[in-house]
Amino acid sequence: MARVTTAELVAEMVANVLRVEVAEGATIAAGDTVVLLESMKMEIPVIAETGGVVSAVKVEAGDVVQEGDVLVQITLG
Repeated sequence: MARVTTAELVAEMVANVLRVEVAEGATIAAGDTVVLLESMKMEIPVIAETGGVVSAVKVEAGDVVQEGDVLVQITLG
């Protein structure tokens, strides 16, 4: 039986979610932007460090996230 490995992309600061660039089930590659955050009038892209399939999107545009909040979960592959 294969072991499923997941990764979580988390907010590194308090920010507003401007856009979610992925949907559940989407295949992404390392380097893809998954969420665009805004803090102090700066846009901050959240970049996938590894490829895989988006298993859960935990935020939507307009949400306010805190440091450490999970934004997206990815099943690695």
